[in-house]
Parts: sequence; C-alpha cells; structure tokens
Amino acid sequence: MYFLLSIVGFAGVLFSGANAAPHSNLDVRAALDDFVSQQSTVSLQGALNNIGPDGSEVPGAKAGFVVASPSKVNPPYFYTWTRDSALTLKMLIDEFIFGNTNLQSYIEDYIHAQAVLQTVSNPSGTFLPSGLGMGEPKYQVDGTRFNGAWGRPQRDGPALRAIALISYSNWLMKNGQSNKAKTVIWPIISNDLSYVGEYWNQTTFDLWEETKGSSFFTVQNQNRALVQGIQLSKDLGVKCTGCDQAPEVLCFLQSFWNGNFTVSNINVDNGRTGLDGNSILGAISIFDIDAYCDSPTMQPCHSKSLANFKVLIDTFRETYSINKGIPLGSGVAVGRYAEDVYMGGNPWYLITTAAAEFLYDAVAQWKARHNLYVDETSLAFFKDLYPAVQVRKYDSGNENSPFAQIMNAVTAYADSFVAITEKYVPSNGSLAEQFNRDTGVPLSAIDLTWSYAAFVTMSQRKAGKYPSSWGSRNAVAPPATCSATSTTGVFAPATAAGAPNVTSTCQVGVTFNVDATTYYGENLYVIGSTDDVGAWDVDNALPMGAGSYTPADPLWTVTSFLNAGETVSYKYVRQENCDQPYLYETQNRTLTVPACGSDGITQADSWTGQVGTAGTC
Repeated sequence: MYFLLSIVGFAGVLFSGANAAPHSNLDVRAALDDFVSQQSTVSLQGALNNIGPDGSEVPGAKAGFVVASPSKVNPPYFYTWTRDSALTLKMLIDEFIFGNTNLQSYIEDYIHAQAVLQTVSNPSGTFLPSGLGMGEPKYQVDGTRFNGAWGRPQRDGPALRAIALISYSNWLMKNGQSNKAKTVIWPIISNDLSYVGEYWNQTTFDLWEETKGSSFFTVQNQNRALVQGIQLSKDLGVKCTGCDQAPEVLCFLQSFWNGNFTVSNINVDNGRTGLDGNSILGAISIFDIDAYCDSPTMQPCHSKSLANFKVLIDTFRETYSINKGIPLGSGVAVGRYAEDVYMGGNPWYLITTAAAEFLYDAVAQWKARHNLYVDETSLAFFKDLYPAVQVRKYDSGNENSPFAQIMNAVTAYADSFVAITEKYVPSNGSLAEQFNRDTGVPLSAIDLTWSYAAFVTMSQRKAGKYPSSWGSRNAVAPPATCSATSTTGVFAPATAAGAPNVTSTCQVGVTFNVDATTYYGENLYVIGSTDDVGAWDVDNALPMGAGSYTPADPLWTVTSFLNAGETVSYKYVRQENCDQPYLYETQNRTLTVPACGSDGITQADSWTGQVGTAGTC
C-alpha cells in the first residue's frame, strides 16, 4: 500500500519552522516522491490498458483508439473522445521523447486511426466539403459514428490533435524523418488547422460537454495549434490554411478576464460564476518553458492566471466537506465548478493533479527566467504562501534569497495538492473520474484514461521534465481591436496515413427546426429517405439539440448538409426514456434541397402525432 499522509500533517511539516526535526521535510518529500514514482508507473499502464487493440480493459477497441473508460453503464464512457485521446497521446508522445521508446507503436497506431476518423460522417456533419464532421466529440471504439443525442460540436478536439501530432512531427524532423512528417502526418494536421481557422469564432460545447458558448480552454488550445502550425509549415515547406487566424484567436483569448478571475465560458448565460477548473487545464495544456510570464497566451506564471488560481481554489475550500479546515496555502480537492451537480458534484482526480502541475509549471517558468514579478493582480496569491511578499521584482539569488524562498513555498503548495491526491487514491492506484466530496471514496467512471494521463503529466513536471518550447515567444501579437474573422478551410483525406479516399458531392446546409414539447430524458431525431438523414434507419437518424428550448418555445434543432438538388422525405422521431419504443410522426414531410451554390435553408415545423410519457424506471 502507498504511503498515505494527511494533508494537514503534510502542510504542517512543510511550513514548520525551527521546532521541526531536522530531517522532517526531507522525510515527507521522500515519501511523496515514492508515491509519485509508483503511481506514475501505474497511471501510464492504466492509460495503455485503455488503448486498442491490445488494451487489457477495452476488448473490441480498434488499433489507435483511446477509450475514455472501461465503464459501460452509470456512466457509459466506453467511447473514444477526440479531446481525451489527443491529451492522452500528447502525454505518450512526451514520454516517448523523454526516452520511453516502447510507446512509439501506440503513436503510429493513433496516427492511422485519426486519419480515418477525420473522414467519418457523423451527426456533426461530413468531412467534405467543409470539415464539419471533425467537430464531433466522440465515436464508437471501433471508429464508427456515435449517433446519440450529445453536446455537439466540440471544437477543442482538432486543435488538441494537431498539437499532439505537431510534437511528434518535430521529433521526426530532428531524427531525419522530415519526409514522413510532411507526407504522412502533415495532411492530418492540415485538416485540423483548417478546421480551427474556419470555425474558431463559432460557438462550441466546452470540455465538460454542458455549456455551449465560447470556451477559454478551447480558445487557448486553438491559438497554440495555429502558432505551432505556422512554424511547422515553414519547416516542411507547406502551406498552413487557417494559421493566419492565430493573432485574432489570441486577441479573443483576452476577453475571458473579468478583472478578478477568468470566466471560463462566455457568450452564454448558464447561471454560473464562470469559475471553472478548465482555466487550470487550459493553462497547463499550453505551458511553454520558454514563455514570458506576461505572454498574452496566459501561461501558468501570468499574474492573471495566478489570481484566477487563488479565487478558484478558495472556492473549492468551501465547497467540499473533505476540504473543511484546510488552511490557505495548502492544497485541497478540486472539481469542475462550484455549481456542479453531475454525479453529485465532486472533486476530480485529474483537476486536483492539474492544480499541482499548474504550480510546478509556474515555478519552472520563473526559474527559467531567473526572476519573478509580483504585481497587484497576483499579490493575493503570493500572500498566502509568503506573507512578506511585496509588489516588486524578485531576482534569483542564493538558497536563502526571497526568490528562492518563494520558489520553495510555491513548490510546497504544489506538493500539497499531490498529497491530497495520494490521500484519496485506492491502494491499487486505480484512478476513477471523481471522488466523493464528503468521504473521498472513488466514484463515477472507473479507470478514467484522462485521470491516468493527467497524473503522468503532473509527475513529469514535478520531476523537471518539460516539453520543448512551442514558440509562444514568436507568436504574432494580437491586434489592438479584435475581429471575428475566419479562413475557409481546405480539407482532403490523409490517404498516406491510411484515410479512405473519400470524395464529395455538392451539398447545401439544411436546418431542421421543430416545436415539440418534451420531458426531461426524451430526445428528438430527424429521419428521412437519404443517407444523410438516416435512410429510414432510426439508428442513423440525425439527433437534434435542445439548446434553445424553453417552455414558451420548445424548439429542437439540427443542421445537416444534404446533396444539392435532391428531394428528401423526412419526419421527426421521439426517443423515449426507460427503453420505451420510439414514437414517429404520423406524416411524412418533403423538401427539395436548393441547387449547388445556394444559401442554406431552414425547415420550420411543429410535431404532429402522439406525444411521449416519461417512464418509471
């Protein structure tokens, strides 16, 4: 069993003074280091166990597909998410570059799987001509479409996938394989960057798949992907369509600061404060060891990032029972947001370790710069850790200098979040999605791949292992005034990586709107005579969204691209809860898609037929 240490005891030793035993701090840190060493090994294997085709926990998953969790019920996570997969592969690619050469086969399988996945038609749309299908968040573990109702589109996936594959491409170039990077991997990256450049300024569901608006996490990663794409395209001598949008994306990123903290989701009214763990996850995902701390990319060491960190963490001090009594300056269990009710609204392992990683990142950046600027914005953050702090510049010095003392205090703060994680990790090292806010018992999806990946990246930073700079210093500065521009993407199947050579007919956008009063748990679909609306197969029907639904205007909607000029018969279908049978409209409707080059059309309908009744399951 791992060495378990209460957070209060841990913090007391770290911050104790002359009365402590001379070896106390060393003993505590050594014990924590032992835990991290053991758990990082368990976590790496835990992630690999969830990757097809040989992952021991995910039979049936195809090669290169990362399964979110083996859990198939309550909650059902036996799918492959583009976002989770890319974050996991970025971890594996970094591990590979750090020296674990056994991981290369997983990377190569992922490249092939993603090339194919880009071309799969799904409820978000088709791959050609406009790349819309790449905004689909998740698929079946064999790479086929998931056709259920879901929060779509999610626009972080293409950016994160591009970041992971650019990192691997940079390694290939340094090791004499530039041609492979150019001919095999760049076409995948190019599609992703085209998607980012065209759709970055359109609304998206955030990484928690609950809120549709503008997401801080998404925008941060979109900017990084485009900046890296600019450099890689120069190195390979190819064109990066969409990368010209990087300054505008960076300009928009500044919009999320409200003067006190980062509002993680804007352009939405969801009744929340906007304080959200995705602001920490965003900062660590775009961490650059070479970055300036005042970079508009909002690095971990940025004053606004630090201020946001304090406000967010202090919110969770009051949210969960297991955090009660833990003093300022000591780590706590961290969740998504204070208003969370999913599974009861609990801390997440991956966000608690992300808090530690955020702090390790910031310390690394200050040490790399050999200085630290404390301003009025970040002052409150430092006051909790080093009460003598003042608004001024601190230069590095000897081990007793104020700079060194601040670095030690922030590092100890980071360690205390790791100690919280240790306290609630089972003895076998398995990492679920969450742990109970009152008891600390693991719950929700078991063996969550993202939890494992997050622990490994945290352990990398704790050990002083940092990925190469992604060029944040070279990013074009944002304009003085932001513009909601975009660049039309250029999409083509990455056939050299194994994608099918799909082609496109001319299509026109059709929006289906239907007024249909429903109960919570009921879903609506569009089904029709052509393949794009399911060919009368309800398993392939178009799932509709209720993001604009109100009691006064019970609107369900979905937009799809249909072949220009064709006549389509269609109707609406209700999916009932508790395994009740589907309910179909009593009439067929007909539309004629406009000619090629026409503007999109909207079908405004009202439900006709039997209405549903909630089951008693």
